Amino acid sequence: MTDLDQIDKELLNLLQTDAKRSTKAIAAQLHLSPTAIYERIKRLERNDYIRSYIALVDPEKIKRDFVVFCMVQLSQHSRDEIIHFEQKIIGLEEVVECYHLSGTYDYMLKIRTDSMKSYRQFMIDQLTTIPHIANTQSAFSINELKDEQKMIVS
Repeated sequence: MTDLDQIDKELLNLLQTDAKRSTKAIAAQLHLSPTAIYERIKRLERNDYIRSYIALVDPEKIKRDFVVFCMVQLSQHSRDEIIHFEQKIIGLEEVVECYHLSGTYDYMLKIRTDSMKSYRQFMIDQLTTIPHIANTQSAFSINELKDEQKMIVS
């Protein structure tokens, strides 16, 4: 599938809003049959437009509402060191997002813990034990204005 038609785009937007909505309910909204909606969803899944279905959990309820953005600079940039660093980061449950960047810092991590004390322990026991980290800089979230997982398909 190379191009999405307007119905596919609307379907993706609806699923991002509520993936538990029944095919019957979606079909009524898009003026198609439930079978047609089901087939479109399966095609979107097969073609990797839909990567997975998840439940978004309230971070405050699970005591993960302390958000830190940590910039990481590596001392070495060899292929092996980058792969090693990335594998270690993927294994850290506190790191909920990680981006490889251009510029002064090599990576930006979004980290969720329950407190400043927990973040400090994470830094000491886990992050700084990863070889070839030359520098880190942390910024702490004061207030979350938007945490939107949905991407509008147009």
